[in-house]
Amino acid sequence: MADASSQDAKSAAQALLGMSGLEAMRFLLAGNHPPPSIAITLGFTLAEVDDGRAVFLGDPTDRILNPLGIVHGGWALTLIDSCTGCAAHTTLPAGVGYTSVETKTNFVRAISPDTGQVRAEGVVLSRGRSIITTEGKLIDSRGRLLAHGTSTIMVLRKEGRSSQ
Repeated sequence: MADASSQDAKSAAQALLGMSGLEAMRFLLAGNHPPPSIAITLGFTLAEVDDGRAVFLGDPTDRILNPLGIVHGGWALTLIDSCTGCAAHTTLPAGVGYTSVETKTNFVRAISPDTGQVRAEGVVLSRGRSIITTEGKLIDSRGRLLAHGTSTIMVLRKEGRSSQ
């Protein structure tokens, strides 16, 4: 049985699906919708959106370290997956969703709490009817590349709905 918070999350998601992807992302950015729980848990926020582009800012802390004292690679991968998926989302019409099929990330530099705020920027490279390919980069406050990657995004349309 679903609890009240999961029902609230489902209702909130339905409200966002009633908007175009760009409208929904701007709605989130304006603070008119609660941030996703993954962003709260991992310490990142949506900072900018435009057609085919999404930027998150993340603060690496000691809460997300691996046993060697370095920020866990899953944190960087999650930021890449988030910025690339949201960049794809900005290109979708109302009522159409998406999901990541594959996200590949190359780690260039170790990230630590001393790295400071990280910028994750995702852009759409190609938009097809059912597949969108995107690219993401993580950059530190000094402009150094920390990680980069690509995502393949599947467009999700309800059965029986006409294509757009």
